[in-house]
Amino acid sequence: MKTIFLWAITVALAGFLFGFDTAVISGADLPIQQLWQTDPLFHGIFIMSSALWGTVIGALFGSVPCDRFGRKLTLIAIGVLYIVSALGSALAADPYTFSLMRFIGGLGVGVSSIAVPAYLAEIAPAKHRGRLVALYQFQIVFGILVAFFSNYLLSGITNEDWRWMLGVEIIPAMVFLFLVVRVAESPRWLILHKKDEIAARAVFEKLQEPDIDKVIADIKRTVPPQQKSSLLSRQYRLPVMLAFLVAFFNQLSGINFIIYFAPRIFSLAGLDSDVALLSSAGVGVINLIFTMLGLYLIDKAGRRLLMLIGSVGYLVSLSVVVYAFYADIGGMAVVFFVFLFIAAHAVGQGAVIWVFISEVFPNAVRAKGQSLGASTHWVFAALITLLMPFFLSVFSPASIFMFFAFMMLLQLFFVLFIMPETKGHTLESLSVAMQENSNVATAK
Repeated sequence: MKTIFLWAITVALAGFLFGFDTAVISGADLPIQQLWQTDPLFHGIFIMSSALWGTVIGALFGSVPCDRFGRKLTLIAIGVLYIVSALGSALAADPYTFSLMRFIGGLGVGVSSIAVPAYLAEIAPAKHRGRLVALYQFQIVFGILVAFFSNYLLSGITNEDWRWMLGVEIIPAMVFLFLVVRVAESPRWLILHKKDEIAARAVFEKLQEPDIDKVIADIKRTVPPQQKSSLLSRQYRLPVMLAFLVAFFNQLSGINFIIYFAPRIFSLAGLDSDVALLSSAGVGVINLIFTMLGLYLIDKAGRRLLMLIGSVGYLVSLSVVVYAFYADIGGMAVVFFVFLFIAAHAVGQGAVIWVFISEVFPNAVRAKGQSLGASTHWVFAALITLLMPFFLSVFSPASIFMFFAFMMLLQLFFVLFIMPETKGHTLESLSVAMQENSNVATAK
């Protein structure tokens, strides 16, 4: 178990870089716009959103290197992308170079959302898989907090302190790269894509798998005919639907809207700028605390129960926020229930999404399935981030939060009537169950 935990911690560090890279740009936002005199449209599309476009591209195509070159080499490439991005962004002499370097970092974020959950799911024993894969989400949240703290510490050290804010990411990126070369390749990838049972057996021995012969036999039984390795095959219809809906509802909860626009939301609720900023920092703290709770509970309570708790929490918190804005109550009531919303997300969707998507797809198409789920997540994240400033100028906050509440009512129905429990099952047994259920659905 010690080896599994060490490898899991190492690989999950990519999540820390994910979170850090996503949040660190906040410290460079205004200084860069003032330095290069970019107009608001150019600044939004190229400076602030370039990493997000890279993330979408990385998520769409990240399954290709994962399957062709392996999980380990892909993870190493992710570390290189983060190093190049951090160094290039810090040294950029013009906005075009800066945007390109941020785009490269976004590629690392997108590919990591495929490679990391897939790798962690494939090395973890069934009883600990949820907790180990959820380490990725914890590291993302932790990386966001550290980025804000780092920006605060580096603020004012030079006239161009933003270069240090962005460049400091080189340190954790190099640590990740140094450590990840020491982990082994996924044994399931070795069997399915390299046909190297000897190497896979050696990895399982390091992982102290008690019944290696049975695991290898189960993996071989899940290998589909070559023509059925496409996600378009009927046998994958159920996992495709599950992955899409989990990722879809994740973003239609409004989580990115609240995280990215928290100060603006709190200002609309009547708080002054200082209190709004302090409340925004509280969002990050609540997110970390309840992510840790979700990490603790996911293998005990199960995925469905956490999603059920999260869905109810979403509905309660969003409904009260809708009423607070509608009745013009605002103030700290909005802050409290936004905190409740963040807690519900962290213990529910935040803890479950990457775990669940990595579990529902068979070994042969796991990277492709992870790509489907991750790209769905990032496309909707991009759309919400780009469209919300416009929607805030057209619709009232009450109307926007009412929309998110309605979507979470739909998520509750999804959890109650469609979502299966995956806790405690081996990846191979889940694969068989998904195929059987897909066949039943197709027959109907």
